[in-house]
Formats: sequence, C-alpha cells, structure tokens
Amino acid sequence: MSSLDISHYKEVVGHYVTGVVVISALTSQGPAGFTCQTFSSLSLDPILISFAAKSASPSWLKIRGADAVGFNMLEAGQVEVARVFATSGIDKFADVQWSKAPHGSPLIEGAIAHLEGQILSVTTHGDHDFAVVSIDFVQADAGSPLLYYRGDFGLPA
Repeated sequence: MSSLDISHYKEVVGHYVTGVVVISALTSQGPAGFTCQTFSSLSLDPILISFAAKSASPSWLKIRGADAVGFNMLEAGQVEVARVFATSGIDKFADVQWSKAPHGSPLIEGAIAHLEGQILSVTTHGDHDFAVVSIDFVQADAGSPLLYYRGDFGLPA
C-alpha cells in the first residue's frame, strides 16, 4: 500500500497533457462508449494500441466482450462529447452522430481520427484493466486534438 496522498498524486500526474479518446463498440445492447485519456500506440509490428479502463466501469464491461472496438480521437471543439461519454447511466449516443467502422464499431462524427481493431488481451492492475488491441482500420481528418490537462479539457490560457 502506498503512503502517497491520492489527491496530491492526482495533482502531480495531472501535469501530463493527454489527448482524449472515446472508446466505442457495438454491443448486443446497442452502441456503448466511454471517454479515455490513457491511450497509447504500443507497437508498429504488429500494429497494436493499448488503453486503460476502470475495471468496474459499466461501459467498459459492455465493450470488453465486443468483437471489435473503435477509437475516436476527439477534436478540440468536442468537449461536450467528451463530457457526455464520461457520464454514467445515460444514453451516450442519443445526440451524437456516428457511422459504423468496417467491423461495426461506432465512429463519432467530427473526431480527427478513428481506429478499429480487436482486443487481444486484458490484464487487471489495481482498479483498472489494461487492454491491448490489434488495429486493422485507421483514418484521419484535419483538426486539432482535444487535450486533457490538470483535471480539465484544454490548456490554460
């Protein structure tokens, strides 16, 4: 057990700027998704990405068993989309325009990039699951990324 103060730890780690991704899948219950900023390219040969999701997240529990998973790199103006997908207990896709990726994952319109692939492995570490995904579809559009810094979206002015 760590002797670090959790709030101080979060403040310090919050100094690291990340992009914002909505992870999505088409499940037997319909489209599901959640906002994630722990996302990274892992390997080029083979092409793999990784992400972390809170183990008990209802959205992650739906997505975890999906045949394909999508990644939507949000554009700087999509703060509200990020907030909606970070909220539990609502229909996150109710007011969001999306289309299907080649394997059916929801791709959110307006995102600056999309990826799709299959989950290869999931391991649990602390209160999060770490997933590795084999990517077989990518596309990108113009725009600036939505950033997350010090507990909020965007950088300070």
